[in-house]
Amino acid sequence: MEGFRFKHPIEVRYGDLDPQGHLNNAKHFTYIEQARVNYIRHLDLWDGESFLDLGFILANAQITYRKPIRLGDPVLVGVRVTRLGNKSLTMVYAIENAETCELYASASTVQVAFDYHSKHTFPIPEDWRTRIIEYEGLI
Repeated sequence: MEGFRFKHPIEVRYGDLDPQGHLNNAKHFTYIEQARVNYIRHLDLWDGESFLDLGFILANAQITYRKPIRLGDPVLVGVRVTRLGNKSLTMVYAIENAETCELYASASTVQVAFDYHSKHTFPIPEDWRTRIIEYEGLI
């Protein structure tokens, strides 16, 4: 999975499938969400204790489906930050077969720094920005 430092394995569950026997389209978003949350925890941007302290809210999500995912397929989701704004950041994803590297889907999301207690956006904290820049090698 070229270009992605962070990769998260996903187990395809029977309940994730649709009547045609492949992954339900909506579950792709669940898979990238799971990878995104683990990326955020990996960089220590959230301790995982309270969802209200997460610090990000999803503003936009898009996905391009390439190939169906079936029960038993070894799935790996790559995540990276490609843009850091003042209050928002863009993440991109690759959902691939962990063994063959075939691309199942690609996606992108925009997250906004958000305080769930006050219900307001805020500038991305400098320590978050520094961790992301150092991890991703952004300039």
